[in-house]
Amino acid sequence: MANLPKPGYMIVTFGLLSLASAIYAEPTGHPTRMIRGPIDEAKLAVLEGNTRPEATALNDRGVVSDDFQLEHMLLHLKRSPEREAALTQFIDELHDSQSPNFHKWLTPAQFAEHYGVAKEDVDAVTSWLKQHGFTVHGVTPTGLLIDFSGTAGMVRSALHTEIHNIEVNGAKHLSNMSDPKIPAALVPVVAGVVSLNNFHPTPLLVPRQYTFTNPSGTFYALVPGDIATIYNLNPAFAAGYAGTGQAIMVLEDTYLYSQDDWYKFRRILGLATKYPNANLTEESPQGALACANPHFQGVPSDPGYGDDAEAALDVEWATAAAPDASIILAACTDTYTTFGGLTALENVLNGRASNLPSVVSMSYGLSEILSGAALNFAFASAFQQAVAEGVSIFVSSGDEDAASYDHGFVSTHGINVSGWTSTPYNVSVGGLDFGFIPDGVPPSTYFSATNRADYSSALSYVQEIPWNDSCAGSVAAGYLGLTPINLCNNPEVTNPNGPLNFTLNAVGGSGGPSLCATGAPSVGGLVSGTCAGYPKPAWQKGVKGNPSDGVRDIPDVSLFASNGFWSSYYVACWTNPDLNVGGGFPACNAAPPSSWAGFGGTSISSPIMAGIQAIINEKTGRRWGNPNTVYYALARREYNGPGLSYCNSNTVPKTSNQCIFYDVTQGDIDGACQADRGGYLINCYKTAGVVYGVLSTSDYYNQPAFLATPGWDYASGIGSVNAWNLIEAFSDIP
Repeated sequence: MANLPKPGYMIVTFGLLSLASAIYAEPTGHPTRMIRGPIDEAKLAVLEGNTRPEATALNDRGVVSDDFQLEHMLLHLKRSPEREAALTQFIDELHDSQSPNFHKWLTPAQFAEHYGVAKEDVDAVTSWLKQHGFTVHGVTPTGLLIDFSGTAGMVRSALHTEIHNIEVNGAKHLSNMSDPKIPAALVPVVAGVVSLNNFHPTPLLVPRQYTFTNPSGTFYALVPGDIATIYNLNPAFAAGYAGTGQAIMVLEDTYLYSQDDWYKFRRILGLATKYPNANLTEESPQGALACANPHFQGVPSDPGYGDDAEAALDVEWATAAAPDASIILAACTDTYTTFGGLTALENVLNGRASNLPSVVSMSYGLSEILSGAALNFAFASAFQQAVAEGVSIFVSSGDEDAASYDHGFVSTHGINVSGWTSTPYNVSVGGLDFGFIPDGVPPSTYFSATNRADYSSALSYVQEIPWNDSCAGSVAAGYLGLTPINLCNNPEVTNPNGPLNFTLNAVGGSGGPSLCATGAPSVGGLVSGTCAGYPKPAWQKGVKGNPSDGVRDIPDVSLFASNGFWSSYYVACWTNPDLNVGGGFPACNAAPPSSWAGFGGTSISSPIMAGIQAIINEKTGRRWGNPNTVYYALARREYNGPGLSYCNSNTVPKTSNQCIFYDVTQGDIDGACQADRGGYLINCYKTAGVVYGVLSTSDYYNQPAFLATPGWDYASGIGSVNAWNLIEAFSDIP
């Protein structure tokens, strides 16, 4: 056994403290006014990067009527550059164990006082909105968000853009057709309208499918006891740590079809009796932003599946990882323009002084490009406030391999990531699969032939590879003795009725560089374009494998997320009979859970990782804000030492190892691609005479996007976790 350092001995440091921070243990300074001159409607400035790419003449179906109502839009303001710099420094100090501000989390009132917008500016902007006929419903205490309603005619008058009906792939939407314009005097304080379209986000779940190797073969249906074994949570449970006293909030836009599903999940899979303190609540957090109770929303996001499936997965797998924690489903009704989960989070962060959740998980996403500058900014701003208040945010990395724009379909838009997971203030959780089948290792190495009383059968940690359902994946192609391009162009794949047609996609755990988060002019990167990504946080630097690309890279950490490609998936108790394919899954009862609904997706790995963090918070007796600051410090120590070889997922001792992270080094998140409508290849390499290629950082050479490599990589981040060793490492921090 390699002689690894004892987990946990570390100091998180971000450089020299300023004189002010060395003297004061409180944030100093207050918002200053930024609107300096009169608001002149004749002098306009463009809010760039805020038009959906689909808003084209080809898709245009005509302008909406002037009296068309747009309810509860959000105008996002911004603090002064000086206050923004002060907040950035203060957040660094909150996470620096050598700072007098270490873990001195702010209350919502303190955050608003020191890092909000000057009241004079808020009053000026709300007055401007009212002058154009808008109704202002509320302003968050920070002054950063204004909830307002009006008509399409008012939008055209005030924001100088028209709202049109558009049709995309047969689906009807509405969207602004050009970037908004506002009086130039407002530019210093206005970040933008969060959204002027009704394209809603994607729940990051993927239903169970056939196995790649044998459509009728044996499946390994994972239950909570399996995850506790594979990721070594059992020592924490044995020591009395299971999330007691912690609150994990999941962000949704619907309530559950039936809360009874959650209770059956816990009872049948052995959690209810052992961990009696857990509870589930559903709430619509009230505050300055209008939050209507969504009740159960049965509108499917995909044929046969609704957002309530996402909600069921989130609450069930959060309780699987932290079985004694309180689970809070926070949801507001989506408006035409705003995701209800964002509204819920903003009201929580701005209204709960004493009972903030310690951990939040969100399993929705939308590519940076499709989100646009203002919506990306909205999530970054919300998550920034969360970590300043000590709340840890976990967000699914995505289920579209390295091509988040294309929603899992064959990519035509190149490499990009979700803007809701790429902020510097959240943990981006990626997705993995098990690698024993493609490696020819007998399943009996990892799973017992018989189930335990809680239906679990895992024997130990299981070697992992990136989750990738695509024919472009090197593991799948290699298993058949083909190259990825040959497999993607094989008739068994390209024929709609072919047995492998289900692999013609870009489905898998997402990762890549942030390239289009800010709407700023491009300064280079892997792809050409009109955007630049979030800058690389200091805590992400210096880990072996992480590129010196100057931008935020995702994911940070990954857990199992497959939907059965290599024969394993997650079970879920989800009994909505109206939306399930084939008329509904069997009711969850004492029958084996293998008969229940089955899913994969980073929508499951995110709440599991949030649950692990909740246990860390319980054992250490404190909140941790952005835990990435610690994760990466631990990863630097492990991967810059003997852990780089000792903790390789393929060879690590399956039990009783000293690893905090398991380094995933085999496989990729490469998806299938083809030319766009204009015949152009974007991050797509293919050979002559074929239709489908593979995602690549070059159109001329095969540079797969992206490979799992030693240390950090885009396919898996810093890898998966040995939960107990991670918990112990946090416990050793002063």
